[in-house]
Order: sequence, then C-alpha cells, then structure tokens
Amino acid sequence: MPPQSATKLGRYRQLAPRAAIHVSPLTLGAMAFGDKHVSMGLAAMTKETAFELLDAFFDAGGNQIDTANAYQEGNSERVIGEWAEIRGCRDQLVISTKYTLPSALGDTSIKQLEPYLGNNIKSMKLSVESSLKKLRTTYIDILYVHHWDLHSSVEEIMDGLHILVLSGKVLYLGISDSPAWLVVKANDYAKANGKTPFVVYQGAYSVLQRDIEREILPMCRHEGIAIAPFRVVGGGHIRTDAEEERRRTSGEKGRATFGPWERTPDEKKMCDALEVVAEQVGAKHITAVAIAYTMHKAPFVYPIIGGRSVEQLMANIEALDITLTDEQIAFIDGILPFDKGFPNNFIGQYGGYPTPLARYSTFDTQPLLQPVAAAK
Repeated sequence: MPPQSATKLGRYRQLAPRAAIHVSPLTLGAMAFGDKHVSMGLAAMTKETAFELLDAFFDAGGNQIDTANAYQEGNSERVIGEWAEIRGCRDQLVISTKYTLPSALGDTSIKQLEPYLGNNIKSMKLSVESSLKKLRTTYIDILYVHHWDLHSSVEEIMDGLHILVLSGKVLYLGISDSPAWLVVKANDYAKANGKTPFVVYQGAYSVLQRDIEREILPMCRHEGIAIAPFRVVGGGHIRTDAEEERRRTSGEKGRATFGPWERTPDEKKMCDALEVVAEQVGAKHITAVAIAYTMHKAPFVYPIIGGRSVEQLMANIEALDITLTDEQIAFIDGILPFDKGFPNNFIGQYGGYPTPLARYSTFDTQPLLQPVAAAK
C-alpha cells in the first residue's frame, strides 16, 4: 500500500494531457509572502508565517506552489527558495513562477526598468536568471507568461520559451491573463514548428467572476490545457454574515486589493446561496464550496488557494471532500446574472450541437471528459 497522506492534497493528478507530471489538486499561492504589497490592499506576511503555511501545505501532501518574479518585489520567490532549501524538499515540489512584470523591482541600482518588462526574449532571460537565484534552484517546473504585453509576437515568445526548455532551466510552460485566441495561435505555432506548447492557463475564476466560461474554459477543454484559477474565493469576499460582522467589530476587515473589503449586495446574495449548498453537502466552510465549484467545470482544474493562517488553509482543503450535483451547480450558476455573449448565446455551448443545426436533426451528444470526482 502507498503511504497515506494527511489530507486529500496527497491524492495526485496528472497536470494536463500534454504534461504527465502529477500534482496536488490544489496549488498554494504565494503572492502574499512579504510586506511590499501593503499599498495594494494586501496585509503583510512575515517570513515566519509564510514558513508555517508552507510547512502545513507540504505536510498535508501539497506539492504545487505558485509565485511570480514581481510578487512582493521578489520576496515571495526568496521565501520559497529559502524554505525549500532548509526543508531539503526542492525536487519534491512543482514550483511555478512568471515573467513579464519587472524582475528588478526593489533594486535601487537599476535606473531603467524597460529591459525587464514585457514578453520579449531579453525580459524573459533576465527574469528567469533572477528567479533561479531567488528560488535557489537550477530549474523552474512551470514558467508562465504573466500576461500578454499586447506587442510581442507568438513566434518570439514561443521560440524564446522553447530555448529555456531545451536548456533545462524550465520544464513546462503556462500562460496567464491572455486572450484565448492568442493561446491557440501560440500553441499552433509551437506544434507546427517543433516548439514547446503551453500546457496550463492561469486566470481569475470564481462563483462571482465567470468570464472565462465564455472563451477561455472551452478553449482549455478543446485544446487539452489545464486551468489554474486564482481569486477562487472572490478576492476574500466569500464569507458569511457572521464572519463579516466579526471582522467589522474586531477591525480586522479584509483584503481591499480590488475595491472595498466589505461585500456588495450581489456578493452577499451569492454567499447566502453557498451557505445553502454547504448545508446540503455537510461542508463547514462556504469558501470550500466555492473552490469545489471551480473544480467541477473542467477536467484539469487546480485552484490556487491562499490564506493568512494554517486554519484558513485547512478550511480551503475541505473543498476536496465536496461533490456537487448538476442541480447544485445550476443553482449556484443561477444566483447572479451571467451572459456568455455572442456567439455562445447563438450557436450554443461547447460540447453540444449548434442550435441552428438542432432544428433540423436529432443528435446524440458525446459526453465531455468529466472532472475528477472527490475521493471517498
């Protein structure tokens, strides 16, 4: 019998059809590891607290850790690198980082940041060299394009990334915050020219923000690309009325990165619905229901979870115990208006048959590949 993990984080899954590395079903997000983003609405996190979260995640069976070159002006990468070196577990981890934003933030000796910006090959080279040093490693498991810079060609991006893969400094490629058409164009170029394609997409996705269901999620399904959604608990706005009152009374408040920390009426409406579902499935935390929701929408989904304490981390891991029915997903989907837009509301949804064709013939639909069900 294989060794038993402390939690279901230790039940590993193949990352994507094109990437056979096996990873924990949830990813630990490290954007908060440091004190340089306070002006953005994030509270400071000491190295000691970050080490506690990393220890708890790893000991629970987690192996995926996500960061970026510019998070906390590089301190996020430094914390992860130091922790992994002390713990002696680097090769047991799947570490992802990103380039595009300046890797030289915080270095007062650098007067011109332009060479460190964007998707171009020089920015790519400088960023990866910096990340390797800060992470105290010789390779990056997954390197993401943090977002398209609206200028670099897919040829330059994919040629440069492929060189990094050939060098052994990078193993797999991902892309974040970019249009679906660009990802398809980049991967078609890569496949046609013997380059390394993107195998994972990272983007904002939650019960409160379903934009990726229009183009990106169907693209990932069709192309066999994994999804690593962030902001899965609505930027910290998924909470109960009791929790919100507690934060208001204590003065703790909450994250204000994307606006006021208190919930809007629509957010409260969604949270009320999540409470209903939580009671139905026996979940203690509505955040766990929200995370589980994203994992039911496609077969290769690895939500990025954060948290400021070990208790919050463990509450999020409860998502791996939750199986939602089609009726429960439809109930959540129906709480807030969401228009998938043209052409989706004309031809229909991916996996079915176009509405215009269905007027003239009857089709038996081939089922789509299903998400991995929660283990019993």
